Amino acid sequence: MKPSPSPEPPAAAYPAPAVRLARLAGAVGLSAGWPPTEDHLQDLAERTGLRPHDLLLAADLPLPETAWHFDAMAGASSSLVFRCLGLPAHERQLLCNRARSMTVAAELLVPLQRRPYEQYPPSFGSLLVRMLELRNLNWSGVAKAMCLMSGVCKAGSTIGAVGRGAVPLDAELLQGFAAVLGVPVVVLAALTGHPAPAAPRIPTPETLDTASLVWEVRHLTTDQVDSLTTYAEALGGA
Repeated sequence: MKPSPSPEPPAAAYPAPAVRLARLAGAVGLSAGWPPTEDHLQDLAERTGLRPHDLLLAADLPLPETAWHFDAMAGASSSLVFRCLGLPAHERQLLCNRARSMTVAAELLVPLQRRPYEQYPPSFGSLLVRMLELRNLNWSGVAKAMCLMSGVCKAGSTIGAVGRGAVPLDAELLQGFAAVLGVPVVVLAALTGHPAPAAPRIPTPETLDTASLVWEVRHLTTDQVDSLTTYAEALGGA
């Protein structure tokens, strides 16, 4: 009988914030520094592909309160992700530009409310899941986007188990998370200390543009995401 996978290491094995940022800096040839300056975080974001908000999470530093304000029913739908992946480069850019130009009334967004089973212990698995929470993706949304963007197809419950430390990170999962975050998998391997895939895939332009779109729509409403999907369908049919 195949043995069950080992859970994530205990919290004590999760290194201090300074170590996490130093690992990322080392992966892209930057010097490490603590506490990080705003310029350092911006430089690190540009070189790794992670967002400054992702780095604040990795460093256990406070994020703007509005970073966690969402339409809980929105986020990048699988239809929008699928359509974006299938568009040529100039049309993907048009789609991202339209998403970026959209605004939403603050009162339509509410603070993220985590359920009891979404309270995660400190671990790299929970860090990656929370980075995707910043993109207004729940477990199911992560699983669908990951499957479309990387071919790594897992159940939503598996994503939740990664966040809780019940399912360990491995090379395949790192590849999946990297695709949705829009970063090279070697960046996540350096951060987490987990081995990268033997033949790591370089992010394609389609994947990178779709990851950018996932980020841009995080604070939009369901109606706005639906309108973007309709626009993407029209672009694809043009």
